[in-house]
Amino acid sequence: MTSATANLRVVLVDDHQLIREGLRRAFDRAGDIEVVGEAASVADALNALERLRPDVLVTDVRLPDGDGITLTTQVRANNPAMGIVVLTMYAGDEQVFAALDAGASGFVGKDAPAEEVVAAARHAAANPRAFTARDLAGAMQRRMSAPAGPKLSPREREVLDLLVDGLAIAQIARRLYISESTAKTHVANIYEKLGAGNRAQAVMAAVRLGLVDDAKRR
Repeated sequence: MTSATANLRVVLVDDHQLIREGLRRAFDRAGDIEVVGEAASVADALNALERLRPDVLVTDVRLPDGDGITLTTQVRANNPAMGIVVLTMYAGDEQVFAALDAGASGFVGKDAPAEEVVAAARHAAANPRAFTARDLAGAMQRRMSAPAGPKLSPREREVLDLLVDGLAIAQIARRLYISESTAKTHVANIYEKLGAGNRAQAVMAAVRLGLVDDAKRR
């Protein structure tokens, strides 16, 4: 951890340069936070973390060579004292819980004010294992009171079953007699509803939520 008088050291991970620049400006304005590195992919992020040893990682969920949730899980396993803030355009309850389960310190939607990201980074540095997110209490309440699992449309259920069976997008499109672009849209919607960044996470979430039979994926 950083001493009380030193700046917090942050690495930013997002594949959009404009977003990284906006976050850097927000951290520069804070006065007590220094952005020591940036990355646009999981591979570059892991390299930067190894070289720079920051106090806080701020990462987007969707990255070109992976996803921020898997990155968070990997970083947390190797760096229990590092603060980790997850950013996403899709700030639904399932995404919140995916970040929580991965070991993140905080979760912030990209529509939130920049000051909220700065506050989350400060929290993450001070309390790396204490998760914070806007309306976390409400999300917990909704999880307790809602029916099991997210609501998938009948077509999304069909697509999910085919994903579990290991079919690729083109194969799903042919099997269901739909276009590949429509199949991609269904898969993206499933990922969002399950708080998943890739097929493996979607399958695991579906099994955990009882949407598919665990034996089916073996």
